[in-house]
Amino acid sequence: MKVVITGGTGFIGRRLAQRLLQRGAVAGPDGRETAIDELVLFDLAAPRPPMAPDGRLKIITGDIADPATVRRVIDRATGTVFHFAAVVSGQAEADTDIGYRVNLDGTRAVLEACRALGTRPRLVFASSLAVYGGDMPQVIVDDTPLTPQTSYGAQKAIGEFLVNDYSRKAYVDGRALRLPTIVVRPGRPNRAASSWASSLFREPLSGAEVVCPVSRKSVMAILSPRRLVTAIERIHDLPGERFGFNRTVLLPAISATAEEMVDALRRAGGPTAVDRIRWEPDAFIQKIVDGWPRAVLAKRAESLGIHADAGIDEIVQAFIEDDLPAQKALVAAG
Repeated sequence: MKVVITGGTGFIGRRLAQRLLQRGAVAGPDGRETAIDELVLFDLAAPRPPMAPDGRLKIITGDIADPATVRRVIDRATGTVFHFAAVVSGQAEADTDIGYRVNLDGTRAVLEACRALGTRPRLVFASSLAVYGGDMPQVIVDDTPLTPQTSYGAQKAIGEFLVNDYSRKAYVDGRALRLPTIVVRPGRPNRAASSWASSLFREPLSGAEVVCPVSRKSVMAILSPRRLVTAIERIHDLPGERFGFNRTVLLPAISATAEEMVDALRRAGGPTAVDRIRWEPDAFIQKIVDGWPRAVLAKRAESLGIHADAGIDEIVQAFIEDDLPAQKALVAAG
């Protein structure tokens, strides 16, 4: 069976790809465990650094919003699509056109390519807590109304509704994951408004300085990459009947202020690491972050066997074990 990951050379796509190659099989459209014959990573650029060679792995570059290209990637051999390709929050807010082109038109292109197969492939869509905003409750729960206050959040909310509708019509066997901020992301900072949360750990532990654009009291709901990949696998493999009429699952998270993150950094890297942080407020980023949920209670996800990290120290330790050596090498290379 062929598996496609859009945004596949990005952080989440790459990590999931490594896990799937290791596993060797996933649930197919009929629910049975099926061997992965081909794993396609579709993105704007090839992975950097390159991934380890594997006869099942194929890299394709192209435009997610071009329907013809997407149809060539998602062909009759495709049994599963993980749709992660997206313009990040800060860029989508600053550039309305590119945000809607990639995050909305790209999602439509993926869904239409799946629909054209006539085989009801499984599809996992990455949504975001940015679908909430405005006058939110103190704690987000499974049935909290969607009230996005950014273009990115609106685009993700529309994507969730599309996945529901295409699943209702049996064009896909879809499910959407509503992601909190994923920490710690390795690599270089991006234009996501949440990028600072990873940077607070990533750069100082790697020996580099970092600028934090938000106040020490700013709160984020966070989940580790380890827990995220486990959640993606679990949600993908569950039968569609487990989701009922609502194909979106709010993922669990722990809540932490920037100050609490710095305390965890101090425990992991000592005062020298903390001294590498410079606090330089950015009103644009602060406004976006202030409009996001601060706490999550994801009972539905927990009932499906998906759980948050035990605490910030667990998240930091996972980064140290999984990514810090490569991150230090990246920083040293300049």
